[in-house]
Amino acid sequence: MTKVFELETERLYIRQWKESDYSPFAKMSADERVMEFFPSVFTTEESDEKVNIKKSLIQKHGWGFWALEEKSSNKFIGFTGLHISSNELPFSPCIEIGWRIFPEYWGKGFATEAAHECLRFGFEDLNLDQIVSFAVKNNFKSLAVMERLGMFKDPENFEHPAIPIGHKLRQHSLYRLSKLQWRAAAV
Repeated sequence: MTKVFELETERLYIRQWKESDYSPFAKMSADERVMEFFPSVFTTEESDEKVNIKKSLIQKHGWGFWALEEKSSNKFIGFTGLHISSNELPFSPCIEIGWRIFPEYWGKGFATEAAHECLRFGFEDLNLDQIVSFAVKNNFKSLAVMERLGMFKDPENFEHPAIPIGHKLRQHSLYRLSKLQWRAAAV
């Protein structure tokens, strides 16, 4: 059986999903502010299926897109983690880092704090050589998190193959961070 890793920061538990996470995740996935850079919001059924996939991938690999719990309130506030990208992206194969957080927790550094710990885990524990992150080119909040993480933007945008040609969300910015760059920044 694969060991399931869980992480912790000063303010957050980065953990496997619980049954109690389904309802707040569905609420978050139906929020137009959270889903602004997705083709559509998710139905409850679609949201539940996304959680099931995240849980099963964590069970399989021991890591993945974990649930985020704020320590002071014990509330589910979103997710972050590492994911083996299943899309046929122009830079595949790759491990991506990603996050999604309730709007009331935006601007408090939670995404950056959790993602820093996930990068540490990826480079130190999983011994990854590189981690990527990508977002719609005008998703400035996510792009700012990538920059705060010390990631480097590729000079060219790419078209996300899962978004229809001509769709306003198809153009994405790609950021990368190598283990050597991460180590150099940590010194």
